[in-house]
Amino acid sequence: MKISFSKYQGAGNDFVLIDDRPCTFPQDVDLIKKICNRRFGIGADGLILLQNDNKTDFKMVYFNADGNLGSMCGNGGRCVVAFAKALYVIDKSCSFAAYDGIHQASISDANQVKLHMSDVGSIDKRLEGVFLDTGSPHLVCFQQGVEDLDVDSVGARIRYSSSYKEIGTNVNFAERIDDYLLLRTYERGVEAETLACGTGATATAIAAFEEGLFDTKYIKLKVKGGHLEVSFEPKGNSYSNICLTGPAEFVFSGEIEINV
Repeated sequence: MKISFSKYQGAGNDFVLIDDRPCTFPQDVDLIKKICNRRFGIGADGLILLQNDNKTDFKMVYFNADGNLGSMCGNGGRCVVAFAKALYVIDKSCSFAAYDGIHQASISDANQVKLHMSDVGSIDKRLEGVFLDTGSPHLVCFQQGVEDLDVDSVGARIRYSSSYKEIGTNVNFAERIDDYLLLRTYERGVEAETLACGTGATATAIAAFEEGLFDTKYIKLKVKGGHLEVSFEPKGNSYSNICLTGPAEFVFSGEIEINV
């Protein structure tokens, strides 16, 4: 059986996207893991199915590179919007269903996608950092020397520690440099550092505001794969009108033979 796919990337966070409106793609863990493998498959940080939805323009179903069903992925959400536009499912704006609810998004002619994220209602300041959920769980650690940090080693140690061992967590390491945040992220499900993480950038921007590193509600972030922007509105102990903006670019398309 041949499956058509497209490859997209958002600030270096890359995804295999499949038009699954007929709902024929076999959601098998080993198959998805192989497709995402960078030596034996197409190679990606995750796989996304675009499916029909009776309340929104489409539904996004996201799988981590380990083959398991994932939670919300911000850069993946931006890429699936660009994919939906290429399929003529949408034009310049849309709403879509995802793991954490319904999202609104818009796309410019320059393939900049602005994605409305879910509200954040709980922020937990812990000894090791700031913990919050932006559609996926994130621990944000502010420190110096982020550029030279061994993210895979330190991130894995926290992700698999006793505090997070039941469900794990994504781990973000950030520091303020001039008017932006330098960010590196260890992603749960990929089990390694990725070039960008949308929910991680969102969590880090909000955590930076909480910690008093910025007094603006619009924060720029530099990640290994490029640049992202996050805006939000603080309301008491919660945050709303959260938007993640950045590029979502087509890389290539093709077909892959799978055994079913």
